Amino acid sequence: MVNNKLSFLILSLIILILTNLLIVNASQVIDTMEKGNTFYREGEYEKAIDEYNKLVDEGHLGTSLFYNLGNSYYRIGKIGLSILYYERALKLSPSDEDIKHNLNFARLSTVDRIQPLPTFFLFEWWEAILNSFTENGWAYIVFILYLLVIYLAGSYFFARSIKQQKLVLFSGVVALFVLAISISLLVVKINREATAKSGVILEQFVTVKSSPDPQSTDSFVIHEGLKVNLEDNLDEWVKIRLADGKVGWIENNYVEQI
Repeated sequence: MVNNKLSFLILSLIILILTNLLIVNASQVIDTMEKGNTFYREGEYEKAIDEYNKLVDEGHLGTSLFYNLGNSYYRIGKIGLSILYYERALKLSPSDEDIKHNLNFARLSTVDRIQPLPTFFLFEWWEAILNSFTENGWAYIVFILYLLVIYLAGSYFFARSIKQQKLVLFSGVVALFVLAISISLLVVKINREATAKSGVILEQFVTVKSSPDPQSTDSFVIHEGLKVNLEDNLDEWVKIRLADGKVGWIENNYVEQI
């Protein structure tokens, strides 16, 4: 009995300490964000960036944090970093119209105008639907649809008339079809998050090489703010692919992953 009471007291103390630590940490995060926001409103953008980056360095992620950093970097003319953080914010909140608007506005200041390779309209629709939600968003949708299918399956057996059974059956088939599509989208989203990587060029201009060697042939030149796909790494080099299909190698310190 004494040992049980002692264990309970120790567990309660640990929970109390952890709770206090979480409260203190959350308070510090809020205070730092407020300092950054205050500096931003006063036009002291570099000080605002310093405050926001304290949270980034501590490993904090957040749509507002990345969005505010994007706004701050844009204000001081660092277009590459501005686009980088808008992209990171959009990755967390893909349906946020404010982020999309500011990202597109920032892209107007970039030099490169890359025309993507043409795609079949069905693939464009698929990509648009896929990017409507994050990985967690699709997981929630799949879970809700699964519960709906289970509910409809149960309702079928308790329907009071043939008409109700037909309505429930039709609804169940539709829900099952949508569930299957949602599961497919979730699987693709998970696979893409795990394999596909993209980054933003942070240097004013970069000469892309044909191979991971400074003495290799110059292939083409790209500029700050351009979004590229990251395909491979070799020592201090990274292989990039542009939206128009061009491929080459650059030093990995010229680009930062989104």
